[in-house]
Amino acid sequence: MGILSLKKPPAPAAQILVTPVQTKRDWRVFINLPWLLYKNDPYWVPPLKSEMWDTVNQKKNPLMKLGPYQYFLAWQGGQPVGRLGTGIDEKLNREKNKKEGYITLFESINDYAVAKELFDTALSWLKERGITTVTGPQSPSNGDDYRGLLIKGFDSEPVLLNSYNPPYYVEFFDRYGFTKFFDRYAFYYDLSKPVTKRFEESVELLKKRYHFITRNLNLKKLDRELVGIQKLLVRSWPEDWPDMVPPSLPEIQDEVNKLLPVADQDLLVVAEDAQGEIVGLAIALPDYNQVFKRLNGRLFPIGFIKFLWYKKKINGGRSLILMVDPDYHKKGVSAAMYLHMFQSALQKGYKYGEGSTVHEFNTKMVNDAIRAGGDLYKIYRIYRKDL
Repeated sequence: MGILSLKKPPAPAAQILVTPVQTKRDWRVFINLPWLLYKNDPYWVPPLKSEMWDTVNQKKNPLMKLGPYQYFLAWQGGQPVGRLGTGIDEKLNREKNKKEGYITLFESINDYAVAKELFDTALSWLKERGITTVTGPQSPSNGDDYRGLLIKGFDSEPVLLNSYNPPYYVEFFDRYGFTKFFDRYAFYYDLSKPVTKRFEESVELLKKRYHFITRNLNLKKLDRELVGIQKLLVRSWPEDWPDMVPPSLPEIQDEVNKLLPVADQDLLVVAEDAQGEIVGLAIALPDYNQVFKRLNGRLFPIGFIKFLWYKKKINGGRSLILMVDPDYHKKGVSAAMYLHMFQSALQKGYKYGEGSTVHEFNTKMVNDAIRAGGDLYKIYRIYRKDL
């Protein structure tokens, strides 16, 4: 593997050099670095390398279209020892009246000096462009992938698209002077616990009283469905979400195109009012991390056969989006979509589900998750730092 062999750790006294990612060779090193850092970690799930190539491709990454960005590699003794991406979401800054930058996809060997050099370089890059605050780790694509630093729940594998990192990353961020911006929660659900008959009857009563139904997303008429979903997101998007703004229709289409290969129509649920308007959206995905764990980042040549085989054995999923029109709050829409999704998951033989990630200040959803039997078992932190 040449420069990616890392057969022995570099000498501690060796100089640390941080360089911008510029060539395809640089990107290959950037993408492959986690395989070196996590090769002995039983809880790390290798992402598909093809997906990571798409993530760092400006033509396929929505966030890279929203402002300038730069990715960096750290080297020591001629070997790659760390990486970090940084950039500016100009749409977010414009709509929130901020001068904020982000960092993403941080990785480092267990040496604070490496992390410090990467942070110094990225923050200097942001300051040169008039940025006064940085937050992160943020999603590299402005989606729900790899958002936040894991600070609780290091004793199990992450579910699909969620972050995983060693505990020492927390020390690095704290030591550098990053402070908590907010936390995002992941709730674990044991699907062997049955839903009560009373709950089912209550949901049916609320659906009749408030004149709405739940159904699966119609993938054959997806363009029309996405228009309704975009309208819903604009109406229901919480104004106090500090790091996100409602996505445009093209941004939604980009995210859907990314998720469709791992989507299951039975787990894509909308609530619809009597006029046919979408008033609720709940999206869950099968936990393909169970499959990716066995592929080591590659679908070909034999990975695709493994993919098809282990895909049939998935027994869990992740609920990652739940939105309800404000006019339908406290009318049972969330409960109805949850029940619809729960029943579909049981029919597929699912044993567990994860609801993630939930903003800590979304107290209604946090309380709903706890009442529904969710166990807060992982926490992902978004940090901030003034420049």
